[in-house]
Amino acid sequence: MMNKTLCLNSALPTKDSNAPNFSQKVAALSQQAIHTCYQCGNCSAGCPAAFAYDLQVNQIMRAVQLNQEDLALSAKSLWLCLGCATCSLRCPNAIDVARVMETLRHLARQQNKITVPVVEKFWLSFLNCLRAFGRSYEIGTMVLYMLRSLRLTTDLDLAPQALAKAKLGLLPHTHAGRAAVGRIFTRFAESEAQSKRDKEASSCN
Repeated sequence: MMNKTLCLNSALPTKDSNAPNFSQKVAALSQQAIHTCYQCGNCSAGCPAAFAYDLQVNQIMRAVQLNQEDLALSAKSLWLCLGCATCSLRCPNAIDVARVMETLRHLARQQNKITVPVVEKFWLSFLNCLRAFGRSYEIGTMVLYMLRSLRLTTDLDLAPQALAKAKLGLLPHTHAGRAAVGRIFTRFAESEAQSKRDKEASSCN
């Protein structure tokens, strides 16, 4: 059962009819026909992380349809999503639900609605290592995550076994595509900075 209420009144058009509502914005960013979701529940039924969610996937989709922006972006489920895309595979209307969830995570991050901070800290640690070395570096990710989250003893009991089985490399691997991966991160940072400048300029006008 839902622990929050989806208010039908929020589905009514806003005063500024020319401005896209939340549902339209998410549909445009995710490039998915969100309005075609008819709440069959297949996405939630197949989700392996559903047991930990505060809102199930179909409930989040419904919140988006009804323009319940705060409810959708405040859901812890966005950060607990495994990104396995089972929801997308099970959707009878071919909606890439996982892409919608990813879009909502980006919007939540932009509005600083990070309801499970440790998950974002892990992601940032992984991406920092990916940018620096061009591929995953498990020990580096773990160290950065422990420093960011202050969980300094997390999973340390697993390290001896992983090292003994050669599952963790003490040093990062290098490869020819390292520079290319770094350029992807640079282009993204430049794009984000330009979007921020454009938004500030439009607000001034």
